[in-house]
Parts: sequence; structure tokens; C-alpha cells
Amino acid sequence: MTTVSIKDVAARAGVSPGTVSNVLNRPAKVAPATRERVEEAIRELGFVRHGSASTLRAGHSRTLGLSVIDIGNPFFTDVAAGIEDAASERGYAVILGNSAGSRAKEERNLRVLAEQRVRGVLIIPTDEDLSRLDRLREHGISVVLVDHPAHRPDQCAVAVDDVAGGRTAVAHLLARGAGSVAYVSGPLTIRQCLERRQGALAALEAAGLGPDRLRVAEMAAMNARAGEKAAGDLLSGGLPDAVFCANDLLALGVLRALLQAGVRVPDDVMLMGYDDIEFAAASAVSLSSMRQPTHQLGRIATELVLDECENPETHAHQHIMFQPELVARESTR
Repeated sequence: MTTVSIKDVAARAGVSPGTVSNVLNRPAKVAPATRERVEEAIRELGFVRHGSASTLRAGHSRTLGLSVIDIGNPFFTDVAAGIEDAASERGYAVILGNSAGSRAKEERNLRVLAEQRVRGVLIIPTDEDLSRLDRLREHGISVVLVDHPAHRPDQCAVAVDDVAGGRTAVAHLLARGAGSVAYVSGPLTIRQCLERRQGALAALEAAGLGPDRLRVAEMAAMNARAGEKAAGDLLSGGLPDAVFCANDLLALGVLRALLQAGVRVPDDVMLMGYDDIEFAAASAVSLSSMRQPTHQLGRIATELVLDECENPETHAHQHIMFQPELVARESTR
């Protein structure tokens, strides 16, 4: 098999080997017409660069690592899509690791990413102890927190205000006549679940209602099956006026169980989700939800980590906090 070299590509495209190198490593620096000519030559010749060799020379690769909590949750899938889109536009590939909510698995994934000499890591962490990320920085790997606020000035982070989200969701239910609310949540050790509960309590307080008006159902998982189980517990213990779920998957499970039991949504019980995943609008009763800017979260986090990677001397760490948006549909009307 004949090996095609950068010089071969340069000769075919009528450019210098340095220009081919720029197309491979710094495509934004090459004029679009020239870049297209080089890319066509690469396709015609079937050129494949020696990734391990270039990594050894540079000390890192043109790859980013991404660690998420649950890739089966459409919220994380949408965030990952935003990251991959932004990375691809800059000539980077993304290696995905799914921690499944396990710190031990997350740490194993991070070790693998470090061994692969990734340029940067975007992480949705499993817990609040972020000291393990310092080891990545010691190896020269930039790190950006995604869907998690930073607690130190030398750390970039992109997050959504979950306290505000919980407050807005429950205020919406109260404004439509709810006097009691059940909060169906995942483990309250998960920051997002805890902060959405804090927001719910703040909405009750603002309406002059006590914390006893919020009934908390803490589930071990945050999927539709857990939502169905939570609905069964609510049915046996007496239904509240409204149910607020910590994500849409829980809400869809609650909805299915309520409808199967003959409970009318929203006439008997109002229902509110969180995330506004694609299935929320398409459910049997379209689901009201708190929309998060998932794709934008991923894109901006990627821009931050690449700026830190490529411009370490001028990079300014940023803490970006988005506000969730209420999307009212049939389940609360």
C-alpha cells in the first residue's frame, strides 16, 4: 500500500506543505477557496494523517473529551450535539465518556482522556467535589464545567440558573390555582435537583405559603420508569393540585401513570416538567416545561475551552449563567 504524504497533497492542490498543515491543524487561518482545494486533494488521494505522530510532536491532539452523567437523557444528548458541532467547525473531534452518575466511572474516563492527550475536557460532573479536575490541569489540559457553576475564579463554566427555574415553574402552577404541589425529583445529592427544589420553596414563600405545601418524592433515578413509580405513590397517598418534575423524563412517566389511572391532566392535576426535550411537546397531553438552551450550552462551552487551549496567555475565564424559559402547554392550562 502506498502511503500518501502531506507533500503529495500539497503538490496535487498546488500549495505548500505548510498550507496543508494549516488546513489540518488551523483551518480558520486558510482562505476558504484554498482550504476547499486542499480538502479536495485530501479526498482524491485518500490522505490520512498520522495522528499519533502529530500528537507526540505537539504534546496533545486535536480532540476534546466530554464527560456526561447520562447519555440516555435527551438533555445531555442535545448538549453533546452542540459541543460536537462547535468542535467540528474548528477541526476538532470529540471523545465521549458516559459516567452514568458514577464518580468512579467518571474518574476512569478522565484518566483515559488524559492518556489520549486530549486538548481540553468539557465535563458535567457527578458531584460537587471537583478536586479531581486539578490533575487534568496539571497535565496542561483545559477544563470547562458544563451545566454546573464554577466555585473558583480560574475556571470557566457554563450553567443554567436552576433556582430560578424551580421558582418560575412553581409560580406558574400557583398562578393557575394550585394550592399544593408535589416535587418529583432525582437524588437531592444532584445539584440541579436540589436547586430546583430550593426554587420551588422560594415560589411558595413568595405566595405566602409554607414549605408544607411542597411534597417531595425523591427517586433513585430520573427516567420515565421512576416517574411512573412516583405517580403510583402519589395516587396512593392523595393527589396534590399539581406535580412539578425535576426533568421531562420523570414528568412523562408521571403523565403515563396518571392517564392510565383515569386522572385527567390538567383538569384533576396539573403537570410541569423541566428541560423541554423534543418529546415534551409530542406527548399525549403536551407537557409544560422549563426550556434550557441545551445546544447553546454546548457551543459556548466548546468556544471557551478552545480559547483557553489556543490562547492561554490572553484567555479570560468566564462564568456564564443562562436563565431557563417557561414553555406553557396543555398540561398546565
